[in-house]
Amino acid sequence: MNRRNFIIAGAGMFAGLAVHAPSAGARPPSRFEVAHSDVEWQRRLTARQYHILREQGTERAFTSPLLNEKRAGNYACAGCALPVYRSSDKFDSGTGWPSFVRAIKGNVATSIDKGFFMTRTEVHCRRCGGHLGHVFDDGPRPTGKRHCINGDALDFVPTAGKAKQS
Repeated sequence: MNRRNFIIAGAGMFAGLAVHAPSAGARPPSRFEVAHSDVEWQRRLTARQYHILREQGTERAFTSPLLNEKRAGNYACAGCALPVYRSSDKFDSGTGWPSFVRAIKGNVATSIDKGFFMTRTEVHCRRCGGHLGHVFDDGPRPTGKRHCINGDALDFVPTAGKAKQS
């Protein structure tokens, strides 16, 4: 048997092996504290939330009611309710998405996003891995960062009895 026939024969032996894919509804392995199957996420989230949090989508600019939210409180991940941003760190960036100068320490993580023919820093919830948005280096002081976050990825939890200072 020559080398070429040996390689073809070896490949043929592996061709019959099936790759096991988890069935719909099975819990996938996850490095996140909160993990659900796609079916479970779809039951828990609205279609827009699922698209953003689980499929790394983006809502249309100027469509989020949270864009104009002025009350004091926290913005929590819509996937797992972890507080990720404070109203005191929110600012009007003029971009059409809720923007913040910083996240609540330890509650978000970042990764490199090379989609849309550019390299950006993706922000996601550290507890469930849900995609929140992106962070850019064109924000105001004190951080110089602009966390450009999808409103549909967040739930606003007002602080009782306190008004945000403008």
